[in-house]
Amino acid sequence: MFCSRFFVILPPLIDTLYIFMSATTLNHLMEQTVAELSESNSLRGLFHKHNDGEPLPSGAVLSEIVDLCRAIIFPGFYGNSTLSSQTLNYHMGVNVERLYTLLWQQIQAGLCFCKEDDGCNGERSCLAAKAQELAAAFMAKLPQLRSILATDVEAAYNGDPAAESYGEIISCYPVIKAITNYRIAHELLVLGVPLIPRIITEMAHSETGIDIHPAATIGSHFTIDHGTGVVIGATCIIGNNVKLYQGVTLGAKSFPLDEKGNPIKGVPRHPILEDDVIVYSNATILGRITLAKGTVVGGNLWVTESTQPGEQLVQAKKRKSHVVRPEDWGGL
Repeated sequence: MFCSRFFVILPPLIDTLYIFMSATTLNHLMEQTVAELSESNSLRGLFHKHNDGEPLPSGAVLSEIVDLCRAIIFPGFYGNSTLSSQTLNYHMGVNVERLYTLLWQQIQAGLCFCKEDDGCNGERSCLAAKAQELAAAFMAKLPQLRSILATDVEAAYNGDPAAESYGEIISCYPVIKAITNYRIAHELLVLGVPLIPRIITEMAHSETGIDIHPAATIGSHFTIDHGTGVVIGATCIIGNNVKLYQGVTLGAKSFPLDEKGNPIKGVPRHPILEDDVIVYSNATILGRITLAKGTVVGGNLWVTESTQPGEQLVQAKKRKSHVVRPEDWGGL
């Protein structure tokens, strides 16, 4: 039988219970929380102190820079989709000019972030001039970037029987988005631009699930089928006509340590893939080993040793087990 002494507190009533916390108690709680969050020891390495006129690179602006690069490299597929041969030159000029302006400003922000090593002693006019010089050098690389990305589009198209056109590859395939970001970031890194290259490749990582470090070296006609979960480490060297499948890791096996037990940075620790290598899905290639020209690595393999040219690595076939039946022994 239902007892009237028991009742249910409805959500609106629960909300009203907070009203009865005293203002003094609430203020004390908030003040204590703010003090703990502002304590200098808890912020060590986590707090960037802003100086007037020295902004951090902007994720939103860098996203626009990537969009402009894509529109310049693949006009009509990215950016304005109503281009014609009559209007192409005009729109290309507008995009190039805006890209240069946004890029040098973001490079300047990156130089401010790492200004201890810039040789300018933090002087803004010096940083601005250096940023403009670096941005101009990158702009001069855009035709070359388009040429090598054209080979990546070709490789993706030729390597996928489901692909019906180059336009489908450019518009839909995550590898083109990821490799475009990588090639942009790699050129900036080679020029000596700090911080920004890593932000740009991590944008592609978030967008596609493909994680390529901007310091990796990748040749022409590179493609990744499907793409999700691929990891390419910083010191990887990849030749021409290389194809990876989803879930492939080109990683490090171990790290040499300094006297404090911390990994030593800058040591080559990732694989070298020579020309015409194919690595199938979910294979893990670790350490500074070389997959020689024409090597094929089967899916789900763990590889830590170098290969010979043309070698094929596959999983061992499972042996057929012989099932023993009672009748084989004359019954039970």
